[in-house]
Amino acid sequence: MSQPKAFASQADLTDKKVSFTRLSEHAYAYTAEGDPNTGVFIGDEAVMVVDTQATPVMAQDVIRRIREVTRLPIKYVVLSHYHAVRVLGASAYFKEGAEQIVASRDTYDLIVERGEQDKASEIGRFPRLFRAVESVPPGLTWPTMTFNGEMSIRLGKNLEVKLAQIGRGHTKGDTIAYLADEKICFAGDLVEYQSTAYAGDCYFKDWPTTLDRLAAYKFEQLVPGRGGALTNAADVGVAIASTRAFISDLYTLVNNGVAKGQGLNRIYKEVHAALKPRYGHWVIFDHCMPFDVSRAFDEASGIVDPRIWTAERDTEMWKTLEA
Repeated sequence: MSQPKAFASQADLTDKKVSFTRLSEHAYAYTAEGDPNTGVFIGDEAVMVVDTQATPVMAQDVIRRIREVTRLPIKYVVLSHYHAVRVLGASAYFKEGAEQIVASRDTYDLIVERGEQDKASEIGRFPRLFRAVESVPPGLTWPTMTFNGEMSIRLGKNLEVKLAQIGRGHTKGDTIAYLADEKICFAGDLVEYQSTAYAGDCYFKDWPTTLDRLAAYKFEQLVPGRGGALTNAADVGVAIASTRAFISDLYTLVNNGVAKGQGLNRIYKEVHAALKPRYGHWVIFDHCMPFDVSRAFDEASGIVDPRIWTAERDTEMWKTLEA
């Protein structure tokens, strides 16, 4: 009899090799073999970090690498969305000059609505990604500056970073950060590269169209939420297209099952089997699939906005689908 799968990523205990990739004079990518990425923009007066890592101790490694290339203050921390693994390292940047934590208003509202539950849920799912979790200050990471739609931030006279919500996808608050002149983008978890898209809080019907809008920018370099930095237009196109294909394939299969009156458990088993040959080699495939199919089942059943994941709901769902 086969052993049951370990819950989420609790069995993933192997440290990943970190890369700090120079994309241009003004942009760097902090990546780690499918772990959450961080983007760095450097102007002539200040630095911006996009996504913080999961704990202040883990953020220190980002800061160390930034300090190898500049001594300028890290004045801005941008949150691409609200997930704890992206935001709980924010306090580490205050000692480096951080003045503002910037996020979309939708992201702020999601923190209000479900931040505490998401924090407990994610720490339970990803123990390795929350190394030194005791270093996270009590409470949540709160944006100090919010925007709707679009915003620009200057990092001095020579560099303007643009922030934009281009549509709902991974969450309703997703924000991209980009250098228009250099055609460089940090896309957050709207795009993954050789890594499975987590879709437990997503909008399946909207996400493909949002990715089409992203593709229309014709970025020549892009940092996905997970996976290596993409340093040419061809690879950027592949990453956007493959993320779109996964989201579309999964939702189509789940929606067909719901239309036939099938239950969640049967749909999950059939969808997992159907997608594994094409996507099963991607990072965190087995972790994401129960959450992704559960959300797709809800959306196909008429539940427009994602339900809140709690640590209790996580384990109940996993036992139901992976028993």
